[in-house]
Amino acid sequence: MRRYLGRISDKTLSVNLKELERDGLIARAEYPQIPPKVEYSLTELGASLMEVLDQMCTWGEVHRPR
Repeated sequence: MRRYLGRISDKTLSVNLKELERDGLIARAEYPQIPPKVEYSLTELGASLMEVLDQMCTWGEVHRPR
């Protein structure tokens, strides 16, 4: 997500990831190692939003002020 969002604070990113996890859109996998490693992936519910989000991006590109 950091790649797509650009400049975002660690706290803001953490809060947003927790909300997405709570809503069932992403799954969090934590690995007990040093340094700690955490991976996030889309759940089936989260993946079901991809078509809608793609359409919104397309709409935004078409209607962007020039």
